[in-house]
Amino acid sequence: MEWFSMLFVGYPIWVWLMFMGVVAALLAFDLGVLQKDQHEIGVAESLKLSAFYIAMGLAFGAWIWWYKGSDAGMAYITGYLVEKSLSMDNVFVISLIFTSLAVPRIYQHRVLFWGILGVLILRAIMIGLGAVLVAQYQWVLVVFGVFLIFTGIKMLVSDDAHPHIDDNKLYQWLRRHMRFTPTLHGEKFWVRGEEHGMSKGWWATPLFLTLILVESADLVFAVDSIPAIFAITQDPFIVYTSNIFAILGLRALYFALSAMVHRFHYLKYALSLVLVFIGVKVALVYFNQIGLIAMKIPTPLSLGVTLALLIGGVVFSLWKTRNDPQNV
Repeated sequence: MEWFSMLFVGYPIWVWLMFMGVVAALLAFDLGVLQKDQHEIGVAESLKLSAFYIAMGLAFGAWIWWYKGSDAGMAYITGYLVEKSLSMDNVFVISLIFTSLAVPRIYQHRVLFWGILGVLILRAIMIGLGAVLVAQYQWVLVVFGVFLIFTGIKMLVSDDAHPHIDDNKLYQWLRRHMRFTPTLHGEKFWVRGEEHGMSKGWWATPLFLTLILVESADLVFAVDSIPAIFAITQDPFIVYTSNIFAILGLRALYFALSAMVHRFHYLKYALSLVLVFIGVKVALVYFNQIGLIAMKIPTPLSLGVTLALLIGGVVFSLWKTRNDPQNV
């Protein structure tokens, strides 16, 4: 029974079932209602869907606030904001994948929808491993902190060059070891070769290749975002739920963000400061626990600093790019 209790990290089973039920209902609503007829999602529809998902994510945060108290509620909201904001660079990478593989916008939602199912599993595994490490070895918090500070500084000084997809090692390996059709076949991930003038057997389409690359991009992205949220709270339930609700909303917002991602060029500087701040915070948590430093950054202050930096980054980016040729 002790192991079974640890599996649900101190929360009643009904809480996990409620969360998974809400996620399943949102995915069913997305697939069965919003995407019942295959169509291209425009910016206006993307913004409306995003507003809906943000409302759902914040409503769940309000419930956590009521159920677990203000500290847990603020930790959830801070984690949600950090995950949402760090997703900006992931949007650029996904957009690059879609463009490089010439995936029409009408099929992009299908890739993002099925990609979220992989995210649910991958994030659960990574967060579970992170929770075990933090519980068994508290010094891992320092490792997380140093990693976040390093990542923040690297983001601050790095240029904006993104490698071409042809240089991607996974892309090269998949091309060598799997059979892909030369062209797309509608929204299908797999087709029978003999039905399309190719050798017998199942052939993967470029849409399936796109799905794998999008999943791998999220996996790489999670290496940064998960330690950032563990720096805010070590409660795996809050870490996981804030991650998933932020990602659910990101899929909806993607089609708007991909059209104006250039307007947020300077947001990366705010994000780098957020990562450095959170890295310092998590290191202080460990040093405070071992009695080396009698100081820690309270959750309300973390939320306030994170929110201020992100709002400042967005406003400054929009102001600096107001006269860009693309916006005139």
